[in-house]
Amino acid sequence: MATGFPASTGDVLSAPMFNELVQFTINTQSGTTYTLASTDQYQVLVLTSNASAKTVSIPTDATTNFGIGTAITILNTGTADTTIQAVTAGTTTVTSAGATSAQPKVGQHKAAVCIKTAANTWRVVGAVS
Repeated sequence: MATGFPASTGDVLSAPMFNELVQFTINTQSGTTYTLASTDQYQVLVLTSNASAKTVSIPTDATTNFGIGTAITILNTGTADTTIQAVTAGTTTVTSAGATSAQPKVGQHKAAVCIKTAANTWRVVGAVS
């Protein structure tokens, strides 16, 4: 994670910390499943790289309460699609391309951003199908 995040009142932002804010920290996930964690916010790129189909799951607020406005970027470099879904579909809503709950897929060399817009509500935008 880029240093300087999250900051607290009274923290001083040094030049090296400031310079790191313009680049992503890479979180490479080479398995077939991964659940987003609090360490995936703040300039982190979740890179999925398995040749098999992969699933990235978004946890409920009860498990990991990301702040509203959190944006998490996922880049798929594996040959098979990466599916983005809720860990608990009845509790967490993931939508893309409209207001319908979905499990969007990210193809090889494509990226998508998961944006938390309300409690247990995420929108996925980018190169999804």
